[in-house]
Amino acid sequence: MTGAIWLIGGTHESRWIADCILSQGFSCWVSVTTAAAAGLYPAHPLLTCHVERLTPERARKLIQQHSIQGIVDASHPFAAAVSALAIRLSQELGLPYLRFERPDLPQTTGIYTDLPALLRSNLLVGERVLLTLGVKLLAAFAPLQGQATLFARILPTVTALETALAARFDRRRLIAIFPPVSQELERALWQQWQITTVVTKASGTAGEQIKQTLARELGVKLITLRRPPISYPRQTSDRAGIEAFLQELATSRQSDRLLPPDY
Repeated sequence: MTGAIWLIGGTHESRWIADCILSQGFSCWVSVTTAAAAGLYPAHPLLTCHVERLTPERARKLIQQHSIQGIVDASHPFAAAVSALAIRLSQELGLPYLRFERPDLPQTTGIYTDLPALLRSNLLVGERVLLTLGVKLLAAFAPLQGQATLFARILPTVTALETALAARFDRRRLIAIFPPVSQELERALWQQWQITTVVTKASGTAGEQIKQTLARELGVKLITLRRPPISYPRQTSDRAGIEAFLQELATSRQSDRLLPPDY
């Protein structure tokens, strides 16, 4: 068998998507950005997990090196840069592309906005704010350090801590923990810190649902950042869509094998 599927991973759904790819007899080349994310995938003779934040040049080289014949993008809904890169390369190189997008939760609680609009508003002024956005966005809140009491939940890594401190977060207002966070622990943190406002992302996970529930229960203002607007060439939100895409690739591969050598 020649060729492989490039799976852009790191999310919990990408684990079962990798299993689908392998069950169809394809090699699976998974790219993630952290060593922790690489632990999602089991050892398998047809699976290679690559840890790197890919540049366009590097991604193009690896696509050629692994004879990639299709791309399944199962990255986080807010990982807009890697999705844009994959779409661009799929069009440039003529590779089939499929986006797996986990369903968005209904907008039933709180305020839905985007980051620039939030930072222009007065929604956080005078509030005790818990940010559950990941460390990449913390620097954007640095100018608000004197206008609000800011807390942040981050991953327990040296890089995350250094990034938070560089954004002028008080180390006493940081909690380092791997998700998922249970509803009981979430409630305890909000109450311990006397949180009045929580800022999160529309990630579509159980954690987002827990925040909606607790915001109603505790009377906390919940602000949810909308997903980046990306026009995906093709997308699905279920296993059937993944399997249909793989079947199309398998049929195309079989057709290529039946062509005469000088075709």
